[in-house]
Parts: sequence; structure tokens; C-alpha cells
Amino acid sequence: MGFGIVTLKKGEGRLMKSGGPWIFDNEIANVTGDFENGDLVLVHDFDGYPLGRGFLNWNSKIRVRMMTRDQEQEVDEEFLGLRLREAWEYRKKVVDTGSCRLVFGEADFLPGLVVDKFSDVLVVQSLALGMDRMKEAAVRLLKEILAEDGIKIRGVYERSDAKVRQQEGMERTKGFIGDTFDTNVEIMENGVRYIVDVKEGQKTGFFLDQKYNRLAIQKLCGGARVLDCFTHTGSFALNAGMGGAASVLGVDASELGVSQARENACLNGMEDRVRFVCRDVFELLPELEEQGEKFDVIILDPPAFTKSRNSIKNAVRGYREINLRAMKLLKDGGFLATCSCSHFMSYELFTQTINQAAKNVHRRLRQVEYRTQAPDHPILWAAEESYYLKFYIFQVCEER
Repeated sequence: MGFGIVTLKKGEGRLMKSGGPWIFDNEIANVTGDFENGDLVLVHDFDGYPLGRGFLNWNSKIRVRMMTRDQEQEVDEEFLGLRLREAWEYRKKVVDTGSCRLVFGEADFLPGLVVDKFSDVLVVQSLALGMDRMKEAAVRLLKEILAEDGIKIRGVYERSDAKVRQQEGMERTKGFIGDTFDTNVEIMENGVRYIVDVKEGQKTGFFLDQKYNRLAIQKLCGGARVLDCFTHTGSFALNAGMGGAASVLGVDASELGVSQARENACLNGMEDRVRFVCRDVFELLPELEEQGEKFDVIILDPPAFTKSRNSIKNAVRGYREINLRAMKLLKDGGFLATCSCSHFMSYELFTQTINQAAKNVHRRLRQVEYRTQAPDHPILWAAEESYYLKFYIFQVCEER
């Protein structure tokens, strides 16, 4: 097997040349040489100038995912081990590693690979063909790297069941990598205990990116009446309980999520103060308003209302609606924690949407803080898609 050479069109590849990880199909002039989908190829500018090496996939609009800017660098197990070690050393400096995201794809220069650590279990998600061929080597190397710090991994589960794999020409798949084990894993975060279902839970089982945002709301909840919307498995609700809330109502449309949230409340001895209902948030909020309910703290952590630029208008309406309703349910001087996890809902648009909601209900916002995802989900400035989570805390005041 030889190797392929990808040559860019003149004037193309601007994002990649500024440090971005991707080359799109419409940026390429031609591909020559001997290659198959998933192979490593050389990348040249239009004039033959070497730009590095990456994985080629003819099935994807992201035609090349860059692995290195060094044309001579071998992308082998030694290279993979170095990147994984760098990722682990970074996490040890910036985050509680009891449970954390060990590898965050492009932001760790390992495009298409996601690895989460839940206590002594790893969950792997492989979303790109070239990296898919290296995932088992990545698992073995990560186990060795963690063992050097005395961390023994008892099991690995693959959650490569995201739809995006189909865009890479790959089947969606999930299952054990290696020996089977109990896929309900207990973790502790911010002093709160959870059972994480790595087999059936959303994405990899638990949303680690909100770790320090959950911690940030604890200080607001002492003695408070709290409403947690889109609670998933109860993480914000339980942090409110940990912060001393008098009562917490968590709401989610998923029966499985609510069932797990109730188990987590019992696990923390909070079932008397933190309760959960399975309801559609968009239906429940107007009902609570009609009933004259008022809360001291409301948390809005919805799923991504948009996963493409084509549906942004509908997403804006959804975000405006839930924020507007939440502001009407807050007591004067109450606190609103609100977020968007959609990359396509930009910081500017999200901010504008919240501001419009406040104007519509004649509320004034005092910003307490603005946050993004936890640092184990680093934001690579050359890869704008790595910046996706926007999280505000406001004090909401009536107009005086």
C-alpha cells in the first residue's frame, strides 16, 4: 500500500492553516496516489507546500481530519500514546479526575475520539473512520498510562451509537471492549453521588461538561425553593439539594431519566427534599404560572434545540419561550441559571435571545456570572465547534 496526496485548491484551507483540524470536500483540488477510506494521507497546498498528515474519508464532507502538521511524523502507537499522555497530564492539572473527559476529540488533537472516565470505567466514542481503526490501541494505552498513577480500569464500554457515524460511512455500534462488567457505575462529583448508566444513558451516560456549573449553583440554593428543568438524571437538582435547598422539583420528559434521578436522590438521602416528575417542560411551565407558583431559583439545562444552522430560528423560539416562562415564575430577586449546549446557538445569539425574553416580560437581569464547559472539555480556538456550552446565572428583578 502506498499513500495518497491531497492537494488543496488555491486560496482554500484557511481554517486548517490557522490551526483548525478539518479539510472539507469543497476545498480539495485533487487526491492522487494509492489510498483507501480511513488511510493516512499527505496534505499539500495548491503549490505543493507540505501542510501535514491526516485521515481521509471520501464518505464525509469533512474529507480530511488532520493528525499532525509534520509531514515526516509517523502516526503510529508511539504517536498515539504521546497524545493520550498529554491529554491525561492536562486533566490532572485542571479538573477533578475522579470522573472526567479524558479525550475531547479535535481539542486534544485526536479527531473523532471521545473518552470519558467514570470512576474506574472508561466509555469510548469513536466518530471518525481513521480514528476508529486506532480505538482499541487507544484504550490499551490509556489503561497503561492511568496505571502509572495507580488507577486500575475495571471495564471499557463503547458508545459509538451516534448518528454522525453514518455520515462517515460507519455503522452505529455499542458494546463492551474486553470483559463484561456491571454498566451501572457509581461516581461522586461535587460531593454528590450518582449511578451512571454507561450502557443506556444519553451519549456516554452522564454530562460531565456541566461539573463546575452545577457546583456554581450550590451557593444560591440555601433555604431556596428550586425548579430544575430538563433535569436528565437529576444532577442540577441534587446540587441544589447539596447547597441546602428547602425543596427541589426536577422535571424531565424521559421516564428513564426521572427513574434514575429518583434513585440518585435516594442514594444521597435527599428524597424528602428533592423530588422529580416526568413532564414536558414546555407544557408544565405555563401550568405552574396559572397555579401562581413562585420559585427562588430556576435552572434551565435543555438539550440542544438545534444541531444544524437550518433550524436556528426554531431553536431561538424554544430558548426564548422557556426563559420567558422561567422569569415569570421567579420571585423578585430570584436566580435564573440558563444554558445552551448547541454549538450553532452562538454566544451572541443566545445572549440576545435571553435579553429579548426579559424585555418581553418586563424583567431586569443582573448578570452574576457567565461560564462555559468544564476544562476537561477544552475550547480549541482554531476549532469553533469545540466551544458549544454557554451558561449564565442571572438575578431576575422586576422593573421598578
